Amino acid sequence: MIFRYSEFDPERHGQQASTMERLMDIFQQLLQHTAGDVTEALNWLTQLDKQYGLTDDSMGIGDFIEELKRQGYLKEDMETGTLQMTAKSERAIRQRSLEEVFRQLRKSGRGNHKTPHAGAGDERLPETRNWHFGDDPHLLDVTGTLSNSFRRGGLDEWSLTEDDFEVYETDHHSSMATALMIDLSHSMILYGEDRITPARKTAMALSELMMTRYPKDTLDIVAFGNDAWEVSVKDLPYLNVGPYYTNTRAGLQRARDILRRRKNRNKQIFLITDGKPSCHFEYGRMYRNAFGLDRRIVNKVLDEAVICRREGITITTFMIARDPYLQNFVRELTEANQGRAYYADLDNLGEFIFEDYLRNRRKRLR
Repeated sequence: MIFRYSEFDPERHGQQASTMERLMDIFQQLLQHTAGDVTEALNWLTQLDKQYGLTDDSMGIGDFIEELKRQGYLKEDMETGTLQMTAKSERAIRQRSLEEVFRQLRKSGRGNHKTPHAGAGDERLPETRNWHFGDDPHLLDVTGTLSNSFRRGGLDEWSLTEDDFEVYETDHHSSMATALMIDLSHSMILYGEDRITPARKTAMALSELMMTRYPKDTLDIVAFGNDAWEVSVKDLPYLNVGPYYTNTRAGLQRARDILRRRKNRNKQIFLITDGKPSCHFEYGRMYRNAFGLDRRIVNKVLDEAVICRREGITITTFMIARDPYLQNFVRELTEANQGRAYYADLDNLGEFIFEDYLRNRRKRLR
């Protein structure tokens, strides 16, 4: 094999990324790791520039910051004087997360999700069937109808009867209501492993996917630690862990309450966690036990899983830890709900959720 080297030609080899583009790419990655803390991300960027020479004569770090402000990616807080992300910057990070996590996603227009059921839907299929009373006349297969008529009577005695009419089959479309539960307990950053960044990135990617490709689906984010609370899409870049125990029961209760209000036929919960449930509320007070699997806590979580099953809500657990006793808990939870469980690595968490979400689009869960 012979290799030939030549001087770089932008027209033949494509344009190299500009300094602004390179800095923007690194800066967005840093924002994902700092939970949207602009000051910390810029400090890291400055240190990287000193070590690796990211800037050049055309643009320094100060110039980069001013350009971000000019383009509307950053704004200055009038009270504190600190820099903050804007809605434009938050949207750009969600889009970047989608590109990173869902690289296998092929470009597609807005749409719904097919189910394997034919019937009164809104996408025409190539297959046809006999006409029935009440069928939409816009679905009439003119060619097939005329062919039936000619075969029956010929050209000399041409006529149309009810048996001649054919209409195109249509596809049903499913709509999905998804509640994504994210564990924000302290263990998500323990043991020298950053588990919250992949979870946060996955939530941003999933929200961007659904808003752009599946607008009829709904996504609600539930964060849980000592208790559970709802998180809006615009708050996703700022999710971070706290000094919390793991109240999985409260998270399931909040997710179930949200899904009960949704009108979608198909409903599911995605549970991202790295640990066992370690607390819950009883009689208005929090009972907690961080050691082992406390049946007093675990059984309450399993009760919620059973209630979800009865309400037609499938729980898919993405466990990002491989301790055997934690796997036993996940196995019990999955059996109680008749749901699914994955033991996902941090590097492929997004791909697991992506594949499961799209597979559910192709079938009814109830």
